[in-house]
Amino acid sequence: MPRPAFELAAVFRRFGKAFRAARPIFRAQARVMRAVEICRTAVLGGHVEQCGHCSHTRNAYNSCRNRHCPKCQNTERARWLAARKAELLPVEYFHVVFTVPPPIAQIAFQNPREVYGILFRAVAETLLTIARDPEHLGAEIGFFAILHTWGQNLLHHPHVHCVVPGGGLSSDGSRWISCRSRFFLPVRVLSALFRRLLLEALERAFKQGKLRFFGELAGLRDPTGFAAHLEPVREAKWVVYAKPPFGGPAHVLEYLGRYTHRVALSNDRILDVEEQGVTFQWKDYRNGKGRTKSRRMRLEGAEFIRRFLMHVLPDRFQRIRHCGFLANRRRKPSLALCRRLLSSPMAELLPGAEQCAAACEAIAPRLPIRCPACGIGVMIRVAILPTYRWPSIPPDSS
Repeated sequence: MPRPAFELAAVFRRFGKAFRAARPIFRAQARVMRAVEICRTAVLGGHVEQCGHCSHTRNAYNSCRNRHCPKCQNTERARWLAARKAELLPVEYFHVVFTVPPPIAQIAFQNPREVYGILFRAVAETLLTIARDPEHLGAEIGFFAILHTWGQNLLHHPHVHCVVPGGGLSSDGSRWISCRSRFFLPVRVLSALFRRLLLEALERAFKQGKLRFFGELAGLRDPTGFAAHLEPVREAKWVVYAKPPFGGPAHVLEYLGRYTHRVALSNDRILDVEEQGVTFQWKDYRNGKGRTKSRRMRLEGAEFIRRFLMHVLPDRFQRIRHCGFLANRRRKPSLALCRRLLSSPMAELLPGAEQCAAACEAIAPRLPIRCPACGIGVMIRVAILPTYRWPSIPPDSS
């Protein structure tokens, strides 16, 4: 895969010093900037590869492995995907998206750890409660949820994507209950319960003193101001969107590979980096349902960095979570029970080998093992490059 012409690291190197000097930033954001800047450079060390045929040599530098780095997600995505392959079931899979209105997003922006945690719990309780209701599905479901905090234009837009098998286990675990074809759960019912649960959890967090407000939201420190801020969203319709079901387990695998470890902006979307700012590509979804238009946006360097860094998650915050019968402590025995009830041998539960290979290749193409110079020999590791140690100056490998 060809290297993108422009990278996020180049943006940070060009505008980062002035950005840091102009404003205070959180420690987690500073670490992300530093990690992206030095990723795959001599600062992190690496090794020397040499061709066994023509003696061509090249340096291969280590990755930063930061979860917000665009260059480090392919490998992590492939590992996570490999673990998910054995968990697929031969049923329809549904994609449900939960979005919070702007007043809630404002609170989340200033209280990310607390509110994002509340968001995950409200989503999980909503799906599990409605699915258990005999009037809807009457089953114990399993799913995993992925938090995204950005929109295509890099503005703050927190929402949770859920991938759910189309059915679940009966309360006594004696049978598999399938949902109706191409229909999972009513989104209006999901939206109403999601709204109630999240608002109740926010009010509890406020009363317990877990929320902090500053700047334009400083007035929310007062209970009256906090209640007035939430009042407009109590009766409004919250967006819960159920997309059409996937074509089958193989399509789920492909989707997961493309989606789960996405960062706010990939390098291939950056079109230009110059003194005037950064130009990047984004998709405009406001042209009607199912239709998008590709657009370009130019931002000043400082504004571009500000928008990217607002999506840095708190340390150790899990942005992918498993719930229901797919929760970590229940997953293995629950999946074994599901397969037995579905009466499908293991070989039939998984996509074919070719489909798996194609999906893995699409999301994490292997580096060429052949020499890029002669195309005949194989590159062999012949030396280790040490990491940079202050105060020595590493060579410029950017």
